[in-house]
Amino acid sequence: MSFEHLDLATLSDWRQRDSSLVVLDIRDPLSFTQGRIPGSRHLDNASAGAILEDTPRDKPLVVVCYHGHSSQQAAAWLAGQGFEKVYSLDGGFTQYQLTHGDDVESGS
Repeated sequence: MSFEHLDLATLSDWRQRDSSLVVLDIRDPLSFTQGRIPGSRHLDNASAGAILEDTPRDKPLVVVCYHGHSSQQAAAWLAGQGFEKVYSLDGGFTQYQLTHGDDVESGS
């Protein structure tokens, strides 16, 4: 099992067409609260068990970090947990916010 890289244009297209897409953000809790891709879930040690338990293995997962590097390790781990379609967002949230600044949510 492995993951694939995903570019921002493809993510935007998928978000418009596929409501089953799960976006998992692995940044620190404060960064996640201050701004994230709408509908994303925070993935950390505390939430990993619940995410593994309640996310169907056939749903596409997109892992987001700051710049697209750390998400690759998390995506590989999730693929190893049996998820069939796992992606790491190239450029991370930093690039997403630069190109889609009007499509960012904040708060807890």
